[in-house]
Amino acid sequence: MKKTKDTQSFQLDVTEKYLLFPINDKKDKNTITILDNQGSLFLTFNARITDKPPKYYIKIDVHTLIDTSIEIEISTSKPLLPFAEFIKQAESYEHPDIELHRPTYHYSSPEGWINDPVGLFYNKGIYHLYYQHNPYGMKWGNMSWGHATSENLIDWTTQPLALVPNELGAIYSGSIVIDSQNCAGFGENAIIALYTAAADTQTQCLAYSTDDGYTFTNYEHNPILINEDKTDFRDPKVFWHTETNKWIMSLATSPTISFYSSTDLKEWTLISEFGSGIGSHKGVWECPDLFKLPYGKTHRWVLLVSVNAGGPNKGSATQYFIGNFDGTTFTAETLPYPLWLDYGKDCYAGTTWHNNPKDKPLYIAWMSNWQYANILPTKTFKNAMTLPRTLDIGNNGEHMIVKSYPIRELKKKRERIEEFPTQLVDKAVDIEYLLDDNQGVYELILDFDIVDLNTSKIRVSLQNTVGESLQYTFNLNKGKLVIDRSTTGEHSFSKKFCKHKITAPLQIEKKYKLKLYIDKCSAELFINKGKTAMTNLIFPTEPYNTLNIIVENGRIDITKFRIYSFHEEE
Repeated sequence: MKKTKDTQSFQLDVTEKYLLFPINDKKDKNTITILDNQGSLFLTFNARITDKPPKYYIKIDVHTLIDTSIEIEISTSKPLLPFAEFIKQAESYEHPDIELHRPTYHYSSPEGWINDPVGLFYNKGIYHLYYQHNPYGMKWGNMSWGHATSENLIDWTTQPLALVPNELGAIYSGSIVIDSQNCAGFGENAIIALYTAAADTQTQCLAYSTDDGYTFTNYEHNPILINEDKTDFRDPKVFWHTETNKWIMSLATSPTISFYSSTDLKEWTLISEFGSGIGSHKGVWECPDLFKLPYGKTHRWVLLVSVNAGGPNKGSATQYFIGNFDGTTFTAETLPYPLWLDYGKDCYAGTTWHNNPKDKPLYIAWMSNWQYANILPTKTFKNAMTLPRTLDIGNNGEHMIVKSYPIRELKKKRERIEEFPTQLVDKAVDIEYLLDDNQGVYELILDFDIVDLNTSKIRVSLQNTVGESLQYTFNLNKGKLVIDRSTTGEHSFSKKFCKHKITAPLQIEKKYKLKLYIDKCSAELFINKGKTAMTNLIFPTEPYNTLNIIVENGRIDITKFRIYSFHEEE
């Protein structure tokens, strides 16, 4: 932040539930401080306020201050006009519905910025999703924990903020566990959040909830874990290790992951480190997650590590390691690392649900990339989450891999179905009309067999009437999947958005089963039950409603071709 040059302070009589501050994200960041009628701090936050016609307003809930006089202080890098007259008050306020690209069946915050999913847990029939959130703007800042809940992992209800910045700093990533044995002393089945507080240094803190995770109280003796020697010291992911009767914490301490153990969730002991000389170190290591997966009659441990700037297609991505954890040390099996959970540009900082009721881990990630996340062409919200996915161990014909595939609950979102003929294709096939009233919210299922071993390439392209297209090329000669999003729609906001084609290794098989999920601003492709996953943002100016398939030097047999439209949110 630039050195402030101007500070305004004025009194305001509160008459309505919300204060509305005018915002323009192209302006410099300013600091706003609100004091109650006793002179005590009510709220402080950063926002890009403007004294010109705003792009939008942010709302501050001040219902507890109605019929009192408050003091507002605004510190700016450039002098503003007297600002008292620009603040509005309202009993209610919703952003105008101007979003062409707000997703329907992916979670996005009603307003403001989001990034990493954090604190995921399941309890009493409810899935809880917390996330890194700036409630006061469309760019990263004011890091808090937003909160949403769901009974089915698809239809989400946004809840009030769960954790907000405090005297120890902003609230970065972390995790939640259910303390069923009252190890921490806050009550049987207390909900325990462990998070990174970020100020001049990064420290680990604890908060607890006795109302099922809707409100939290910070532990009075925070921080619980300090290391002044490491610049990166964050993102605690905690689980109970039954064999040793201890809590285990994975912590990002770039360029490694450090493991700690505890019996009470308050006192932590360093037990080992992992990561030196293995995997991708082209970016900062963060957001670790360690969990067990069944593998035949035995099991393997999987360690997820997100890498900021070191992804296979530039920018951020999540790598994984498969191996064993004995309660102290994680040992990776000999595999051709780095291995990537999703080869698209926009699947990052993912993590799994604690107390998951299913037999395999449930995973969700941030659907964006740090290369351009702050400048996406949305107006009142920034970024969204991927589809929730099931994780499993498979094999790509050469070695073990971690597969990710969409959850079964998505089938309940299906509304109408369009079934297209099965057919042999040796040149091309065009489907000129996919769906009636196409809103860009659908699931495409395409299964085909390779019936001619000379088949070299298969191109699958979605198109609209204004010449925009999303193209997938299956290069069987090179064992590569290539995605071209250079003509998908709006991309002028960033040269890095489509500077390079997006590639992934493609296992050569006789049969391919594709599931492609389109949701306004995203395309998530899963091949052969998650052996390959590709998640990418797109910003078409109208829905893709035409499909073109081209086969080079061979022939395929399309055995299934369906499109399901999905329910729109009411």
